[in-house]
Amino acid sequence: MTEEAAVTGTTLRLARYADLASARATRLVTTTGRWDSLLPVLLLLNVVTTRTPQELPVAAVLTTALALPLVWRRRAPLTVFGAVAVAAFVQWLLDVQLPADIALLVALHAVAANSGRRRTLVAGAVVEAGALLACLRWAADGAFLTPFVALTAMAVAAAVLGVNARTTRAYLAALEERAVRLEQQHDQQARLAVAEERTRITREMHDIVTHNLSVMVALTDAAVYAQHRSPERATTAMLQISETGRQALTDMRRSLGILRTDEPDAERHPPPGIAQLETLADQMCGAGLPTRLEVDGGHSHIPATAQLTVYRLVQEALTNTLKHTPPGTHAKVRIQCSAETVTVDVTDSGPCPPLPAATPSGHGIPGMRERSAAYGGTLRAGPLPGGGWGVRTRLFLSSGGAASA
Repeated sequence: MTEEAAVTGTTLRLARYADLASARATRLVTTTGRWDSLLPVLLLLNVVTTRTPQELPVAAVLTTALALPLVWRRRAPLTVFGAVAVAAFVQWLLDVQLPADIALLVALHAVAANSGRRRTLVAGAVVEAGALLACLRWAADGAFLTPFVALTAMAVAAAVLGVNARTTRAYLAALEERAVRLEQQHDQQARLAVAEERTRITREMHDIVTHNLSVMVALTDAAVYAQHRSPERATTAMLQISETGRQALTDMRRSLGILRTDEPDAERHPPPGIAQLETLADQMCGAGLPTRLEVDGGHSHIPATAQLTVYRLVQEALTNTLKHTPPGTHAKVRIQCSAETVTVDVTDSGPCPPLPAATPSGHGIPGMRERSAAYGGTLRAGPLPGGGWGVRTRLFLSSGGAASA
């Protein structure tokens, strides 16, 4: 439950962070889009207010050629950079200095933000070549190095900011994808948990109902047979039927009560274990199946879930013997407990019956195999060499107990 809560919390935090980052990015793109449309206008206004009438036509055309393509720099960054670079080269050939030269830095930033490393390096080399040409022609008093270093620093800053924007955008996209994937995994785990819980409840109900109904049917037949010859035995059988029914109701209430956190009955009455096998053997004896129980070794160290598995395995094996063997059959249950394993061995002296309840639904012997496999065991059920039927398995407490619990 703790792991599931941690996954859920991580998913919610990632989803909230991704949504917030997406909203901020949307607002930033919208705001930047507005400034994109204003940049050519501002540069043109600067040209109009600072140039003489003779210089104005050429300066206006060059400014438009430099600034206007920037509006589409996010859709086609490399094409826009090429157009701006051509316009800047024409400007250099005409020997016209303009503030719109900043368009080259903006276009370089767009290439770095929306293209790969190779294209960014090519665009940076073009900008460096332009800076070199500009310094060679327009540097004052031959002071070439200082303006070249300044222009190089600005170009590097534009490229670094663009690469950082691209990395941040990719990180946010990966974060959002991870949040979606974690939420899908959480939903899948929840569905698997529900399916597993349904299987567990079905198996428990099958064991409880099948066993107790089999015992009640056997006791009812005995009571009908003895009601005229031995009324006392018939009365005893009817009392055992009543007790078995009440026990079945208690077991069902206990199993279903585990699902409710406000159900105190599940805490007052723990699930049956190895200690209750003696009562189970007495119940089977009363139903007409003499059963001998042997428990070797202490079982106080065995987890409650493993003890419940042992109880259900013995219960199902004895119920099958009761249903499929004739009167006079004897059964023997032997439990061997050690520090790491529990061996369950149930045999009877009756004829070999067909495999009971071997249906795809997971009941009967398939259900016993599932219980045994949860603790790394392999169930063997079949006829014995000397006659009779046997069920044997070994549960490994260290392999599956924690996962099963």
